[in-house]
Amino acid sequence: MTEDDWRGKVGVMGSDEIAEFLAEPVFTRLATVDAEGWPYVVPVWHEWEDERLWIIGREKSAWAAHLVREPRCAVTIDEVDTQRKVVAQCLSEVVEEPNVGGRWVEIARRMSLRYLGEHGPDYLVPTLESPRWLFRLRPVRVWTWQGNDWAPRYKS
Repeated sequence: MTEDDWRGKVGVMGSDEIAEFLAEPVFTRLATVDAEGWPYVVPVWHEWEDERLWIIGREKSAWAAHLVREPRCAVTIDEVDTQRKVVAQCLSEVVEEPNVGGRWVEIARRMSLRYLGEHGPDYLVPTLESPRWLFRLRPVRVWTWQGNDWAPRYKS
């Protein structure tokens, strides 16, 4: 053990590390732009699949209306201890408009189990009659980092 072990693995994350990290119950902070041009940031659950993020929104979620109007958005997914983070500029796609019983249900079930454990369905099932949006976000630019140190570009 060296005196720098507390730093953890330092550097950008590879594809496997990104997938492993995004499979954990870490919140996504989704940034959209409202109708007046103001930034709007909200924490949401996500599911990472095929290098895309699934995001589910309630029918009246302000951010869902923002994405319908302007599909460009950004996400930050990070944690404190190991300083792992994924930051991306994305293009969103409406996969389902608000509905009950759509494709979003199975994705929401998996999300509820990941974020809330065995009680996830206790949270989800009573709300299944509430219409939801289903969005898929395609990262266009991605930045990653892990470990407790500065990136080399900041050290000059």
